[in-house]
Amino acid sequence: MRKFLSIIYKDYLFLTRDIAGLIFMFFMPIALVVLMAYLQDSTYNSVNESKIPLLLLNQDNDSLGCAIEKSVQQTGIFSITTELNGEPLTPDALQANVAEGNYLIGIVIPAETTKKIRRNIRGSVIHTFNPDFEPKQLEPNKISIFIDPTAKESFKTAITSSINEYAARLQTQIVMNEVVAAVNQQFPLNIGNFDIPTDIIKIDEQYARSNPSAIMPNSVQHNVPAWGLFAVFFIVISLANNIIKERDDGSYLRIKTMPCPTWLYFVGKISIYLIICLLQMAIMILMGIFVMPLLGLPQLELGHSIGALLLMSVSAAMAAIGYGTAIGTISTNSQQASIFGSVSVVILSAIGGIWIPTIIMPHAMQIISHISPLNWGLSGFYDIFVRDSGIALVLPESALLLAFGGVCLAITLIYNRQKCN
Repeated sequence: MRKFLSIIYKDYLFLTRDIAGLIFMFFMPIALVVLMAYLQDSTYNSVNESKIPLLLLNQDNDSLGCAIEKSVQQTGIFSITTELNGEPLTPDALQANVAEGNYLIGIVIPAETTKKIRRNIRGSVIHTFNPDFEPKQLEPNKISIFIDPTAKESFKTAITSSINEYAARLQTQIVMNEVVAAVNQQFPLNIGNFDIPTDIIKIDEQYARSNPSAIMPNSVQHNVPAWGLFAVFFIVISLANNIIKERDDGSYLRIKTMPCPTWLYFVGKISIYLIICLLQMAIMILMGIFVMPLLGLPQLELGHSIGALLLMSVSAAMAAIGYGTAIGTISTNSQQASIFGSVSVVILSAIGGIWIPTIIMPHAMQIISHISPLNWGLSGFYDIFVRDSGIALVLPESALLLAFGGVCLAITLIYNRQKCN
């Protein structure tokens, strides 16, 4: 036990003497998580709160025109303009302003559009009750939608579909009213108007989750575990340089001359760096809980399984420690270890979903992302923070991380043994 504590104390002295390294190790991820969470949350808010500029010329001023105008206003996503410079809108002026990029969309509802719809429907209903009557079909005015050429096709489709929906709903209501009027003319006993309910079917939009009380995702719940994992894996540089420095200055050789087995040397080093990794994760989590709300960001919700959170933190730390130990043992100098360690961690972070969410990556990259241990860790923390999962559901990701760390440690011991022989 005394040997074990001595090894831990040795690594503690090595770390505390490198003040710049400690600052980099702890404050760099803190700055990253605050910056990235704040930027992403601001981006989401700016998208949600911004208004799409829209020109509206409602010449109908009847049921259909009023329904479309009301529905556009109720969406809350449009900044509606009905006149330009105090002058009434005209179809030509509307189209010109949209074409110049001053407005993203323009809608023109011609005069008497609703009236012509009623006339067409009334003639069809009368013909149904009186086949000898030949209705005169009137071509209704078309509703014109002008869209900025730079707008996406999906945006155009969404706007057109919404207007078609309101037009179809209005036509159905007019059909029923005309049927009622025709029936009342044919029969002595009048019937009342037929009102079609508009809320028969409601769309319940929500995130898919196995637990009804699961937590909705937000920018904080992504960035805290993401950059916490990045910080944990970035200790490979410090750990690898520690091993190389002890090897170069003769400290490791002196330890080998003492009655201290190699595995105990690595266990001591793993222990001190495990404490550092857990401190990093704890700081990041505390930042999410207490600091993020002070910046106007959502508070980090931990879920209901502290055991799962601790398991994932330890598993990620062991994976990073095993990786750093392998790099330090195999590398011939500190420059080589620093370059390879930093570049490899950045690459694993990029493909693992730390920088860019894997869901928006190409399909091939989504498959490749599964080879990154940071992706395994991020998936596990998503299970805890977003899906409110327990230990059982994070076991696959935890097992992968522990296996990765175990393989790296095995490579370290084998390489070290062969090198000594």
